[in-house]
Amino acid sequence: MSDSTFIKPDYQTEDETKAGNYFVSNYPPFSFWNDEDVPCVNSMINSPSQGTAPLGIYYHVPFCRKRCHFCYFKVYTDKNSNDVRRYLSATIEELRTYSESPYLQGRKPKFVYFGGGTPSYLSAQQLTELTDQMKAILPWDEAEEVTFECEPGTLSEKKLSVIKEFGVTRLSLGVENFNDHILGINGRAHRSKEVFRAYEFARGLGFDNINIDLIAGMLEETDENWSDCVDQVVDLSPDCVTIYQMEVPFNTGIFKNMKEEGKLSAPVADWPTKRRWVAEAYEKLEKAGYTITSAYTAVKNPETTKFIYRDRLWSGADMVGLGVSSFGHLGGIHYQNITNIDHYCDSVEAKKAPVRRALMTQEEERFIRELILQWKLGRVDKKYFQKKFGISVTERFSLIITKWKENGDLIEEGDYLVLIRDALLRVDSLLHQFFLPHHQDARYV
Repeated sequence: MSDSTFIKPDYQTEDETKAGNYFVSNYPPFSFWNDEDVPCVNSMINSPSQGTAPLGIYYHVPFCRKRCHFCYFKVYTDKNSNDVRRYLSATIEELRTYSESPYLQGRKPKFVYFGGGTPSYLSAQQLTELTDQMKAILPWDEAEEVTFECEPGTLSEKKLSVIKEFGVTRLSLGVENFNDHILGINGRAHRSKEVFRAYEFARGLGFDNINIDLIAGMLEETDENWSDCVDQVVDLSPDCVTIYQMEVPFNTGIFKNMKEEGKLSAPVADWPTKRRWVAEAYEKLEKAGYTITSAYTAVKNPETTKFIYRDRLWSGADMVGLGVSSFGHLGGIHYQNITNIDHYCDSVEAKKAPVRRALMTQEEERFIRELILQWKLGRVDKKYFQKKFGISVTERFSLIITKWKENGDLIEEGDYLVLIRDALLRVDSLLHQFFLPHHQDARYV
């Protein structure tokens, strides 16, 4: 099929930051996932054929000390110890059900990811008991990576020791900013002194891969503050730095205030400013010896510092999503769990699948999904897609590729299509050009 079916006029992200989701995390868009395809998940895992794709586990911890004003994830700040205990038990039962299915039976995860919410909100004892139970159901001895997200203010040396002991190989610290005023006005629970304390503990315990998250464009962030934040990251010298550009989805506190005040634009930096800040950060990081490995990440040593969760997931891996609102992908089927914690627990306890919506994808959609996600790495391997899908990217999307080259956004280096830095930093605004016609201009979430 000619790519003339897909080409649409180029558009750049509008200068002002307006409400909505700009970050493209999956394909087809979530708004096309539906309850009609929910039974497909059960059919897949109970089919007689065992899956062959690399397997991963995503575990969602929905608890936080505070809800950040920019947060759009499913989190709770009002749950007691009984609520937490009930939730942990439900997730273990959900994992056990998956593990006993023909599709997953006998398979072991290649990566495990604890996201949130705040995984480090859980106590050391809860974490030990949880991970012991998970490993008893699906052993981690073949896991290439275990990632654990942390809020610095929830970490003690003892808890970090426990986290390392149960097998975490990639520790991700949600720092976001080093200025206490900016942290406070954005609703963050931690303060800068807790960042330095947690980082020192983690380094002392010998974590091999420590990631620090920053957000470009937080409320009241300035050129001076951003430059200072980047300098402090360079001084800390983590193994990986992840930088996101602030967006304001509709279910955030910032949008709620915008709506009450009748404002269309968010009170955060505009897109050109955010892209400039990230470009400046990457320039400083490269001077400090880092390599830019995606639109969002810089690593100190790309040979030893990997992000298996991302790379496997963006290459079609299976992933079991555990917990309230979590996302999974099995055998070409996307799914998301129930988004209310009590309803999720009720469903699992009633021996019912806690899946809220799903989508059975077609081969063409799976090809486009991987292509879209791998553009975020800044380089697309033409041979990879030819071998896996039998499709020439340059022929299928010749109009888009040609236009990107003419615009100076893209160059070819042997078997690779490579985005220049400016295009990489606005890649999420370019990816919709590859969407199938009926997915164009649709609501993403």
